[in-house]
Amino acid sequence: MKKKVTFSDIAKYTNFSKTTISRYFNNPESLTSESRKKIEDALISLDYKENKVARSLANGKSEIIGVIIPDLFLHYYSQILNELINTYSKYNYKFLVFVANHDTNEEMNYINELMAYQIEGLIILSHSIDSKTLSNLNIPIVAVEREDNHISSVNSNNYNGALMATNLLINNNCDILININSEDNKNIPGYKRTQAFIDTCENNNVEYKCYFDKLGFTFEDSYKNIYKIYEDIEKKYPNIKKGIFLSNDTHANILLNILIRNKKNIPDEYEIIGFDNSPISYESIIPITTVKQDISKIAENSIKLLLRQINAKNRGTSIALEHITIDTELIIRETTSK
Repeated sequence: MKKKVTFSDIAKYTNFSKTTISRYFNNPESLTSESRKKIEDALISLDYKENKVARSLANGKSEIIGVIIPDLFLHYYSQILNELINTYSKYNYKFLVFVANHDTNEEMNYINELMAYQIEGLIILSHSIDSKTLSNLNIPIVAVEREDNHISSVNSNNYNGALMATNLLINNNCDILININSEDNKNIPGYKRTQAFIDTCENNNVEYKCYFDKLGFTFEDSYKNIYKIYEDIEKKYPNIKKGIFLSNDTHANILLNILIRNKKNIPDEYEIIGFDNSPISYESIIPITTVKQDISKIAENSIKLLLRQINAKNRGTSIALEHITIDTELIIRETTSK
């Protein structure tokens, strides 16, 4: 069995002290570029394999970021998670991920578990625990698309995205505009989609209807609940063109399937716009018009914002709350007439 390379071996090979070798791993900026290069060459020659657990114990830095998401049913969350994980090669932070399933007790248990792992920061997308409680954790924390009164956050420009979507339905001469959203909490950034929808309809004297329903976190529940809304729409608004704006692409695709199964003409009878630009929007049987959230920018800004907090904490300082807004874009496909 090959002998494990130790700091003593590296020190002997380079003619440096073990203290200098330790500084290379824990505070490399304290060494000259020539010294760092000499040690790096030695690590290659000696085929050194770093013990990151031991390093974390030594310097008190776990290099782990916790992530809590509400579910993996909505495509948006899996997209965000994928983009966050892909930042590892750039920032060298690992991720410990929990899915809270919209359960407050479960989410708090996961937070306690993450704290036990000495995470350096937390990115949270789930909605169950209020930001005041989260701020009392006294760790660097960034919220994404959730209530953020007491913590820093990164959100899409939900209002402008919904404004563009609603204007498109108006310009396409829909007779009734309908918004389907599972959120009616005005503290949630996603509610701005509904607020922009209402404002735009009222400013243009357009008839509209909003459905606020717990649509569900599985395909079966969502299909059943959206089908009930579809039946209500058919009953209340027969023989007119309906423009429907939904809060995400996952639910937009479910509605699209319902309309196709009921032999509805799209976009002549129904126009549909989703939100997110998740893969389901362009993989669906009829590609869905949607509002694009720039997932890569959201993930990148979330990491950068969290790292600013982590670095400030390591210096013994703090930084003011930051709320970053990422632009949205209307992507026109085949579920609208233009």
